[in-house]
Amino acid sequence: MNAWHSLVAPRARAVRVKRAVSLVQRLSWLVVAAVAGAPMLAGAGTWQTLANPPPLPDIVDPNGVFQYSGGAGFPLLLTDGGVMVQNIGDGRIFKLTPDLNGSYVNGTWSELASMPFVSYAAAQAVLADGRVIYEGGEYSDFDFKFLLTNKGAIYDPVANKWTMVSPPSFFVDLYPPRAVFAPHPIGDSQSVVLADGTFMLADKMSRQAALLDLKTLTWTETGTSTKTDLNDEEGWTLLPNGKVLTVDCYTDAFFHLIPSYPTDPTNSEIYDPQTGQWSSAGSTINTLTDPATAEMGPGVLRPNGTVFAVGSPGNTSIYHVSSGRWSVGPRLPISPQGYQYTAQDAPGVLLPNGNVLFGVSGGAEPPGGGYSGPPLAFFEFDGRTLIPEPTIPNGPFETSSAVNLLPLPTGQILAADGSTDIEIYTPEGLNDDDHEHEWAPVILSGPRTVHPGKSYELRGIRFNGMSQASMYGDEGQSATNYPLVRITNLATKHVFYSRTHDHSSMAVASDDVVSTHFDVPANQESGLSNLEVVANGIASEPLIVRVTNR
Repeated sequence: MNAWHSLVAPRARAVRVKRAVSLVQRLSWLVVAAVAGAPMLAGAGTWQTLANPPPLPDIVDPNGVFQYSGGAGFPLLLTDGGVMVQNIGDGRIFKLTPDLNGSYVNGTWSELASMPFVSYAAAQAVLADGRVIYEGGEYSDFDFKFLLTNKGAIYDPVANKWTMVSPPSFFVDLYPPRAVFAPHPIGDSQSVVLADGTFMLADKMSRQAALLDLKTLTWTETGTSTKTDLNDEEGWTLLPNGKVLTVDCYTDAFFHLIPSYPTDPTNSEIYDPQTGQWSSAGSTINTLTDPATAEMGPGVLRPNGTVFAVGSPGNTSIYHVSSGRWSVGPRLPISPQGYQYTAQDAPGVLLPNGNVLFGVSGGAEPPGGGYSGPPLAFFEFDGRTLIPEPTIPNGPFETSSAVNLLPLPTGQILAADGSTDIEIYTPEGLNDDDHEHEWAPVILSGPRTVHPGKSYELRGIRFNGMSQASMYGDEGQSATNYPLVRITNLATKHVFYSRTHDHSSMAVASDDVVSTHFDVPANQESGLSNLEVVANGIASEPLIVRVTNR
């Protein structure tokens, strides 16, 4: 065993348990949670189960060795209002479409084209042109092999087709034995769509990152010489100034054996797309990562210009964009089971009222440290305090890393946990929040008459919302900072979403005038209708349009 293997192998073994837990483990966790009580927290929000569960097939090993139940994970909000999920383990993709009343709870499912490779826990994003990109994956194949794949592909929702994307050839792994199957690794890397629409991707096990040219599907290296630590386990938060914030996760872990490797466990960094360089964003004051897992929770930008960062050991910190300084946030409480709540990979979303809903784990850590066990709990952060909220039905035997949260255009939140039980969270006072108009998109110009099957342009401000709105540790991103167009017939009250594409900007919390194109669906009902632009679950004032087939 060489030095690199002895250095990295313990880390590799640790991350394998993040989600691919066995049925025996889940049952044992359920028993522990039941004995400990694991009460449902009496918060103000409510969860509701989908009326129609996803029709996910069982996962069958091609070699016939094993079979297990399918489950939905890593949701993305498509620009036609549908929700795209993976059947975890086989690469099949399914889409949830809201019903004619705009309800996701009563929505229906359809199957899309399967991915050209099997990937789990990858970098992912909805692009400014309306397509979807997947890059890498922590686990691959039907039996969750820990491969850190370098495969990638782009999905075209109009053609219902995937196109493979070659990996950045300059990505270099710090663990040479893995080069046998992943010579240019991506794995469970972070990614972000920059304000100008460029897709930026990290290499998991180095300081390298890459920018993708969507026309040529070629990569350009960026930021490598100025990045302080490895990219692994870090999340990237897009700021109102177009820069990207990250909290260094590998400053207090195994890589201290590398000469001159940084040791400050509170360091944070800013990436400037104009210069292509990283610089210090100062101390987070609280330590937000732990040496056993090097994981982080979500870092969610709020409309007041602060980033709420949830740390894996139970600490939180708040970054103030205007001053470029950090302050101490509230510490996570102790769970009813008597353990510190932690966020070792955890989802977080911005609610329409400006609060952050996020998940945490409340069970014991294994001896020597590692991922906390169940139960899964949820809190809302209102800028000062942590408000306990109810958990999902599977919460008693799940951890924070099992769940992804996705903001819906209704202002509700969708939770997918790798099972067939998809839940919808409705925040308290969803439709009567005083802040919504201040943060809402504003339509400045658009058509007054539209025809089914035709494409049009809208111009306005805040089309990309006040935040990416959805974060999850490092991989499995589900940002929704792009405009949706919703047309509601005034006579029938039926709701239709037009597919948007080619947004002129992806900048958050911006008052610059931007544009987007929208394609009116062929089945759009005729008559006077309200046209709204929706970003992060907040709708604009409606534009009255006439839908006509003439």
